[in-house]
Amino acid sequence: MKQIDMGNFTIGDQKGFVLIAGPCVLENEETAMDIAEYLKKLTARLKIPFIFKASYDKANRTSINSYRGPGAKEGLAILRRIKEQLGVPLLSDVHRFEEIDQAAQVLDIMQVPAFLCRQTDFIVEMAKKARVINVKKGQFLAPGDVANIITKAQSAGNDNIMITERGTSFGYNNLVFDVRALPIIRDMGYPVIFDATHAVQLPGGAGTASGGERTMVEYLARAAVAAGVDGIFLEVHRNPEMALCDGPNSLYLESLEELLTTLKQIDELVKKKNKG
Repeated sequence: MKQIDMGNFTIGDQKGFVLIAGPCVLENEETAMDIAEYLKKLTARLKIPFIFKASYDKANRTSINSYRGPGAKEGLAILRRIKEQLGVPLLSDVHRFEEIDQAAQVLDIMQVPAFLCRQTDFIVEMAKKARVINVKKGQFLAPGDVANIITKAQSAGNDNIMITERGTSFGYNNLVFDVRALPIIRDMGYPVIFDATHAVQLPGGAGTASGGERTMVEYLARAAVAAGVDGIFLEVHRNPEMALCDGPNSLYLESLEELLTTLKQIDELVKKKNKG
């Protein structure tokens, strides 16, 4: 399997899982810095590699009136300051061709959103510019379809590829997580991340916004780690009820330590068995 070097840690090939976490969207610099600092300290204590994630612009919100974030210029400046002050690698999603170059100057991992995962030209351009490209598998794709995504990214000469599973559309306003997707995609030779918070999302379930089932996150995350996933993606907030985006499926910061401790125990057991 491809191993992706992040400097202080490596993603993939039976390494311990990496945590990708942060608020869904940048609300303001103070909130983002607070969450990033909390996560850095917690993961350092638990010895879990950490990548900070927050969106600077969520172009795929349900309603035109939904909060999208500060935008590329201000948002990337905030992310740069977080990186410089805390020394954490960054991941954010890019939704527009026009933002790829400036995002590549700041982000360690550039993410293709799920709704754009079949946009050939966009994936190729992202792969050309990104140090590492993470593609979210669309809710409308079968696991085997990911092979085509990987080939598109490879065509740009970039071999630092990750795939994130985030559930599959199941009827209206609902997603289901099929754990079989993880080993199927992982057998393609690249690290696989499981997005445990978006997998419990209820897309459009609140009419002008998406709903979510926060209480289900821990169960799906445990299943994914037991399946040998390379990373866990979690959206978190001090007060999810007041979050400006994806609050219903975001976790409370104070609930993380217990969950991550459990996940680490499962991860060590599973990967020790696989190595043996």
